[in-house]
Amino acid sequence: MTPQLSSPGDHNSKGDKSGTGLGDRSRDAELGIGRGRWLVRDIPVVVWIVFLLVVIAAHPGLPVARWLMIHLLVLGAVSHSILVWSQHFAQALLHTPASARDRRNQSIRLGLINTGTLAVVIGMMTSLWPVVIIGAVGVAAAVIWHGADLWGKARHALASRFAGTIHYYLAAAAILPLGVTLGVILARDIGEPWHSRLLAAHALLNLLGWIGLTVMGTLMTLWPTMLRTKIIPGAEAAARRGLPLLLIGLGIAVAASLFAQPWAAGIGLLGYLAGIGFIARPFVLAGIAKPPREYPTYSAAAAMSWLVICLLATAWVFFTADDWLNATADFTWLTPALAAGFAAQILFGALSYLLPVVLGGGPTAVRAANRELNRLAAFRVTIINLGLAICLLPVPSWVRVLCSGLVALGLAMFLPFLIRGIRASRKAKANPDIHRKTRPTKEERAAAAKLDDRRALASAAAGVALVLIAVAGGVAIDPTATTTVTAGAASAGVTPTGETTTVQVEAKDMRFTPDSVDVPAGNRLVIELKNTDDQDVHDLVLDNGTDSGRLSPGESATLDVGIVGEDLDGWCSIAGHRQMGMVFAINAIGAAGDQSAMDSSGSGHDGSGHGDSGHGGMDGMDHGGASDGGTSGASDGGDSAADDLDFMAEPGRDFDARDATLPKPDKSAKPKTIKKTFTVSEVEREVAVGVKQKLWLFNGTMPGPTLRGKVGDKFVITLVNDGSMGHSIDFHAGELAPDQPMRTIAPGESLTYEFTATHSGAWMYHCATMPMTDHIANGMFGAVIIDPPNLPEVDREYFMVQSELYLGPQGGIVDSAKAAREEPDAVVFNGFANQYDHDQLQAKVGERVRIWVVDAGPSRPSAFHIIGGQFDTVFKEGAYLLKPDNEEKGASQTLDLAASQGGFVELEFAEAGHYPFVSHVMVDAERGAHGIVNVTD
Repeated sequence: MTPQLSSPGDHNSKGDKSGTGLGDRSRDAELGIGRGRWLVRDIPVVVWIVFLLVVIAAHPGLPVARWLMIHLLVLGAVSHSILVWSQHFAQALLHTPASARDRRNQSIRLGLINTGTLAVVIGMMTSLWPVVIIGAVGVAAAVIWHGADLWGKARHALASRFAGTIHYYLAAAAILPLGVTLGVILARDIGEPWHSRLLAAHALLNLLGWIGLTVMGTLMTLWPTMLRTKIIPGAEAAARRGLPLLLIGLGIAVAASLFAQPWAAGIGLLGYLAGIGFIARPFVLAGIAKPPREYPTYSAAAAMSWLVICLLATAWVFFTADDWLNATADFTWLTPALAAGFAAQILFGALSYLLPVVLGGGPTAVRAANRELNRLAAFRVTIINLGLAICLLPVPSWVRVLCSGLVALGLAMFLPFLIRGIRASRKAKANPDIHRKTRPTKEERAAAAKLDDRRALASAAAGVALVLIAVAGGVAIDPTATTTVTAGAASAGVTPTGETTTVQVEAKDMRFTPDSVDVPAGNRLVIELKNTDDQDVHDLVLDNGTDSGRLSPGESATLDVGIVGEDLDGWCSIAGHRQMGMVFAINAIGAAGDQSAMDSSGSGHDGSGHGDSGHGGMDGMDHGGASDGGTSGASDGGDSAADDLDFMAEPGRDFDARDATLPKPDKSAKPKTIKKTFTVSEVEREVAVGVKQKLWLFNGTMPGPTLRGKVGDKFVITLVNDGSMGHSIDFHAGELAPDQPMRTIAPGESLTYEFTATHSGAWMYHCATMPMTDHIANGMFGAVIIDPPNLPEVDREYFMVQSELYLGPQGGIVDSAKAAREEPDAVVFNGFANQYDHDQLQAKVGERVRIWVVDAGPSRPSAFHIIGGQFDTVFKEGAYLLKPDNEEKGASQTLDLAASQGGFVELEFAEAGHYPFVSHVMVDAERGAHGIVNVTD
């Protein structure tokens, strides 16, 4: 790579080898293209890319994550760039001067399309269809206005050799509003067969029409400009002949998607490919004349290759599919390749070339920016394309996760290099003489080119090595996954019948309906799964590795099981759901050893329902081979964190126990309103020395926040579910019908829970989503203290919430099987075993101490006792059982509580010393329900 030898900013009107004038700095200035910074032009695309990378990292916990990733890229970053750069090229090729009014109008259009895209994203994330409509109208309006502006400029411009490019832009601008309209209809979650048909038409219009036409029209002139070579003679004529074929082919494919069979759409795609063929000849010849040597050209060439590969694969899918349900299932499997391989690479490649030009500053500044944006070019292109290719193969899930991570890494590297390029450009503008060099001789340029070729080869080799390491690492993480892959292939060892069995399955109320399917051995099985539950998240995992991914209420997925040659078992991997009966069976009728084959008619099942496929690409990151709860049904499977549980272990010197001090009570007589927000999160925390679990928490703590009030106070609690599954909350301190306030909400949703405290007591709150045992045992509980009237002041006041731990593997979640058998590994106060042995409670001789206790369970009772102490006051479940002035002069040794009960005890310590407190169910005290009160004089 030799950016120092030639750059787009170096060419004047005589040296612009492409013949387009795109590299003419004086012409750019004359046209008012807008060198330097222009925030509304430059910033949004960076913001969309950053959002995309954040979602890729966090998407297992996000609703509609697959849809979100694709649309942040295609509708956000790419569409914004199309409006910017198609306007740029139109002005340059038509030789139309830009006015201040043009720039102002373009800024408004960019604001409109970005605001509309944001509204669409918010509407889809929150399931608010009116918001989706508003956003779609904004997007369509911006593009229609953009097309009308280009049409007006083309009509009044003088004849231009490359005016054919504008025709591509006009066609693309006319097509996007149609694709947006279909997207709005799809957002209503319509049924089959129209969902599959509209999804195919929507994707074809947006990817091949809006993006594909714009890209091919632009590359007619941009490709040779990036290569710094001349446009091949006849290129403009080829582009003119190619556009009608592209439009006719796309029109046939879209019409067939809506009204005909898949094979007819395949014919349309062949026509579209023929149109690409006309354009490809000058494209390829230019590449042969001046092979790609820098990141922009590497990336653009790879992007066009992916477009052709995906079109050929999609045409094959359409020709071989029996119906649109199956056709769309396989087509969506290719969507990540079109999004990441084609759309993302063409975007980053083009920006890497164009941004240094528009930053301006002369040849020195352009070369400096180019040098940064071109760093690790071969390495980046290698890990993106090789990693993406592996993601599309039937590889183990961890291999797909690591390779898709490399794809994301290769794309993400554009951002830091962009920042470096901007800095380098500014530095060069400020000190132009520092980077100015004499023009090298021909021999020096040849030597530099050879050196760059060797460096590029080494960089590509490093990329290949890193991908191979990721493949090996994925196999090493889960060696059994390779047997899963081969098992899937082995099941196809039966003679394929060529038939497809399709079944529609609903997930609702902890059941799959139907919960089994009979498949003739040799048939291909496609399962259309829809979560029809009103509240909870579900998925379907098969023991051959097929995984639907997590589905929020109303979401769908298609599972292509492949050729079935043996019985398979399936289940919902959400913690506890399998134990509650969410299992699924696939019976291979006629397979070896099957006794029912003689009695079976072998008829398949026809079904309907379609959703996004869970295969490959960016979506492969959803299935890391270790989904939460996937192994929770077998406490003996794998290494449990209980193996590392040592109740005698000492924490580090900086250990701090959960602060057990209860806030002072409100002494005002007037009732008040207490407002709190409880945010559900999934956090890995230590629950004993050296033992970590992935907990589900309210506000990041176990137990959750302790609330305190008095009779008459009103509580307004906003629950926000930032987890990856459904959750809810149930406050025992309130009296109200549970139907709405205690309902399960999906990830990303929120609800407001209001109640008025009418009775005093130590009340429990907890997640009420089934199975409650798992949700409580995994950290979703807390306490509400409602003081009895005239509660006396004391010197010290503490709270203890007892709970059980059923440990999964290190860093894992609750073991559902242990919880069902009531076999806790630990019983703890305030979420950590023996923590108050290490960080003791404090008191002084003669001080009055009150300790509130709530037994959160989920299953074990508590017998709270302080060794060496006696309770002269006992308040349990809303009533005093004992007060200091009792006639019997009696005292209590234990506060006995069943799961969910609460109360408090009071005492004074007679002398200094260390007073252990325990649950006097002694096996639980030995399991961690133990602490010490350190009493001093």
